[in-house]
Amino acid sequence: MRDVEASNLIYLDHNSTTPVADEVLDAMLPFLKDFYGNPSSDHALGHRSRQAIENARANVASLIGGGSEEIVFTSGGTESNNLAIRGVATRATSSRRRIVTSTVEHPATAAPCGLLESEGWTVTRLEVSAAGIVDPEALADALGEDVALLTLMLAQNETGSIMPVGQAARKARQLGVLTHTDAAQAIGKIQVDVDALGVDLLSIAGHKVYAPKGVGALYIRKGTALGPLLLGAGQEGGMRPGTENVAQIVGLGVACLLVKDRLEGEEERLRGLTDELWRLLSQRVTGLISHSPKCGGLPNTLMVSFPSISGRELLAKADGVAASTGSACHAGLDVPSATLLSMGVPPSIAQGAVRFSLGRFTTSNDIARAAEIIVGAYRSFYEK
Repeated sequence: MRDVEASNLIYLDHNSTTPVADEVLDAMLPFLKDFYGNPSSDHALGHRSRQAIENARANVASLIGGGSEEIVFTSGGTESNNLAIRGVATRATSSRRRIVTSTVEHPATAAPCGLLESEGWTVTRLEVSAAGIVDPEALADALGEDVALLTLMLAQNETGSIMPVGQAARKARQLGVLTHTDAAQAIGKIQVDVDALGVDLLSIAGHKVYAPKGVGALYIRKGTALGPLLLGAGQEGGMRPGTENVAQIVGLGVACLLVKDRLEGEEERLRGLTDELWRLLSQRVTGLISHSPKCGGLPNTLMVSFPSISGRELLAKADGVAASTGSACHAGLDVPSATLLSMGVPPSIAQGAVRFSLGRFTTSNDIARAAEIIVGAYRSFYEK
């Protein structure tokens, strides 16, 4: 894609990252300029920073139905996932040396599982159905008293499929197995409640929810045995030592407050816009295939395959539209999505995949314009 003025760009890549909300930026600025005290310092500026962190902690906890004391701030989803997975491993007994996960996890989950596997752990990776979902019965069968952790993403970042985390967590609890879910893509898009899910650990990434990049959180249910990855002073209850990034944490807290207040209406609005995008594209592109659930998935996510073309080549011609061919962590690689291949999609079809992910600022006019641009780009490959 050639350079396009940001004001004219139709941004449909919110699952990769979201813009920082104005309210978030406004809340952060004072802690970058005026209230610069170290939260551990025993003076007025330090106290102001400490109180701001605790207010943010309460906002994050409120969004997911947890307690403030169960929230640990991190640098983002990747650190949260690593702290959850590897932290459990440090406290696991010798009789529990197995992890259960899926074949479609984000690299931030897959990589730490792979590291533990290289250290002698057994990792059971469950296949997904054509709909991109782990079979609940297969999941239940995979659990056992030798399992320390079940880690299963709540919402698939490419297709938008929702995993049966709650059902799996109930079975896991019966066997004394801890459950972690990467909820980075679900937070702010669907209702997420840690007690309803029954999870022990839940990861949040700030930049998926209109906060800045570089901040996140891990929910740790009270009583969960977890060891820290970093050693230092006692910040974040010793779970994440190091002087806190106050401004970023404040931003995450405000972002969580905003999405909580707007969630119900926004979910319905985004689902309507996503359905409209599918209608406009499928009417004009013969053979277009959707890989996202028709109902019950993320309301903002539509992953489709265009026939007889590379998704990357298509987007390169779609000037004015920002979308992706899958996870941003694999951007620049012209290879079929591993998620789609795991779903049984043939490589020739997976090669043509494009993921559109809508957000807070997406309008119906944006959808109409984006459809025109995408269809025009697709047809240009076949014009003589």
